[in-house]
Amino acid sequence: MSDSTPQDQQNQLNFGFAEMFKGGVIMDVVTADQARIAEAAGATAVMALERVPADIRVDGGVARMSDPKMIKEIIAAVTIPVMAKVRIGHIVEAQILQALGVDFIDESEVLTPADEQFHILKTDFKVPFVCGAKNLGEALRRVGEGASMIRTKGEAGTGNVVEAVRHARTVLGEIRAIQARPTEELMTVARDLQAPYELVRYVHQHGKLPVVNFAAGGVATPADAALMMVLGLDGVFVGSGIFKSDNPERRAQAIVKAVTHFQNADVLAEISEDLGAPMTGINIDDLIPAERLASRGW
Repeated sequence: MSDSTPQDQQNQLNFGFAEMFKGGVIMDVVTADQARIAEAAGATAVMALERVPADIRVDGGVARMSDPKMIKEIIAAVTIPVMAKVRIGHIVEAQILQALGVDFIDESEVLTPADEQFHILKTDFKVPFVCGAKNLGEALRRVGEGASMIRTKGEAGTGNVVEAVRHARTVLGEIRAIQARPTEELMTVARDLQAPYELVRYVHQHGKLPVVNFAAGGVATPADAALMMVLGLDGVFVGSGIFKSDNPERRAQAIVKAVTHFQNADVLAEISEDLGAPMTGINIDDLIPAERLASRGW
């Protein structure tokens, strides 16, 4: 007889669901029409939200969970999984999204945090969660809370991939560093990372996170998407980069192909040609600390 608990079985179900997105692209959409464009381009899922991160950044104010009516319209418009965002620590927004039947919840730093101290305990929910992380300790804390997918935070809404690259290299580098440590040092590693010991042991034994690890934040071109795959991530989230460009349909198709053919420079050259202007980028060094979304959460 299996010793696994119902919670263990739910976790395994959620982890397996997240694995299905590997090698794919998840696109931010704000209307049913955009969701159809994303599905036609080959996206493996869409993220339903009222404003793409670039508009949230420009508009300022408090960014909250999207209107349930809009989320239901997007769910009805596509056959691929639909994700939606909640504010960090906002348990009730997550309960509402679960009741709406979304396939994944993103506890996102792009929205204004609701709780400055605590993230949502994801194991209280059946629907799987994705969370952002800048480093390995942050990633393992989110997994310890029950997250089924981790993504880089990047610097959403900038069209600048540099922070996503920084986070990916940090997490992957820290994984390699743990593998090099002797077993008797792992408890100290867990203390220093402020991460669950059992998850640190998993990383030491397997050389990877216990869940899929995606890129997000600032991906605007096929080359950006391919770069994140070359670095060793499992897939890519694309936010403002597509629907703030000159030709969203062609750019969406090109980014999906770039993730599939990230090791083939000839294909990347072909699909990168004549896409029109990408979204206007923002130099992250020009942002004041209060404008940096990636620093939200811990």
